[in-house]
Amino acid sequence: MPLSAYLIACPLVFLAGFIDSIAGGGGLVSLPAYLIAGLPMHIAIGTNKISSTMGQLTACYRFFRGKLIDIPLVIPCFIASLAGSSIGSSLTALVDEQILRILLLVMLPVTAFYVYRRKNLEPSGAPVSRRRQFVLATVISLIIGAYDGFFGPGTGTFLILLWTGLAKISLLTASGNAKFVNLASNIAALTVFLLKGQTVIILGLSAGVFSIAGSYLGSSLAIKKGSKVIRVMILAVLGLLFVRLALEFGALLKTG
Repeated sequence: MPLSAYLIACPLVFLAGFIDSIAGGGGLVSLPAYLIAGLPMHIAIGTNKISSTMGQLTACYRFFRGKLIDIPLVIPCFIASLAGSSIGSSLTALVDEQILRILLLVMLPVTAFYVYRRKNLEPSGAPVSRRRQFVLATVISLIIGAYDGFFGPGTGTFLILLWTGLAKISLLTASGNAKFVNLASNIAALTVFLLKGQTVIILGLSAGVFSIAGSYLGSSLAIKKGSKVIRVMILAVLGLLFVRLALEFGALLKTG
């Protein structure tokens, strides 16, 4: 790869790692970075898995060290997400992806308004029992895992919002648990891409160093500042996702 590819990808992957470690959704920045750097789509996806996995590992370490991982809760969520991802992948041949795009274009402004109106994203209202929390968090992980396998963008962000809103998991714990759940799907996908030879390993590892730096800074900021910074980043991720979907949908309408 030419030097220009590294100069384009590495700073943007740093930004992606920073965003992802706080609110999820870093792939909305990192994947376009590899495409701008000149990689074909399937190679860009595979290479992105290298750097994003490195960043996810760093964020997981920071949240684990900060004792912000609910290990008994994350285990069933981890398994449910893997199962959901398998279900979602199988649905790609049965359901038109454009239907989901349209639904998201409607849902995203509503979700952003909800986040904007809530000055504090910590769980509110009556707490739920530990048993009910396990059930809700696992079901949410199954559903969002299916979304991840079928479509994917913003998976970590949606996990955080639903876990805090419905399962009443604290915001920092939800953010930390989401990193572990996302790490599972990243490792599985990376293994497939490596076996197929659909990665640029040197570029992925180089950008991965920047992802580690961004993830370390981002997770440290999230742990220190809590709800305030996570809320801002979630709004940014929702905005990026809306813009991406709108552009893709507009392009499809023109070609159609």
